Amino acid sequence: MGFFTMILHLTYMILGVEPIQKFPPALSPEEEKQCFVLCKNGDEKARDKLIEHNLRLVAHVVRKYYTSTKSPEDLISVGTIGLIKAIDSFNDTNGARFATYAAKCIQNEILMLFRSQKKMGCEVSLNDTIDVDKDGNPLTYIDIICTEDTIAEDIDKKIMINKALRFIKNNLDDREKQILIMRYGLGNTRAYTQREVAQILGISRSYVSRIEKSSLEKINKYLCPEG
Repeated sequence: MGFFTMILHLTYMILGVEPIQKFPPALSPEEEKQCFVLCKNGDEKARDKLIEHNLRLVAHVVRKYYTSTKSPEDLISVGTIGLIKAIDSFNDTNGARFATYAAKCIQNEILMLFRSQKKMGCEVSLNDTIDVDKDGNPLTYIDIICTEDTIAEDIDKKIMINKALRFIKNNLDDREKQILIMRYGLGNTRAYTQREVAQILGISRSYVSRIEKSSLEKINKYLCPEG
């Protein structure tokens, strides 16, 4: 009986469509032991015989979990794989019954399938839509991941600005403060050009430029003492 034929027969058997008698009966202890001896010597026919005569064991274990999955064929396939692994790894010299050992192997394979499905159920695709933008275009996880992250730079910039403002307040004279406030719109004022500042204060534009440059150099030296 081929592997896919076995899967089909198992499916029918578990669903109750095909009677269990269609499968070969369990081997006697003597036959089973002889098959394992031949199997360990590379006899594929003995291996196939062990598989076919133990399909009832797969059906018995799978029936416990049959209603717990949307893909019963997967249970049958995995259960049969568990049976084959049991045959290939069973040590008939330790006194254990093969049926007990094989049932455990089949059950382990099925439980591994359930764990894998549960894990996959928690996974999401990077292309999954999680929201839409104001124009109705889908927003996916990959869109968020690909967005440039400038949080660290923004925090550093804010810290530097606050330090600069404290320096202006505590270390510059009134004329320097006044010119910087007007030139860069500090506080609630708008930013003025050097010409406008000169006209308002009644001084030359070059004087405004010198004070501005000198003040900025002081601030820069304070913020970056090592250059």
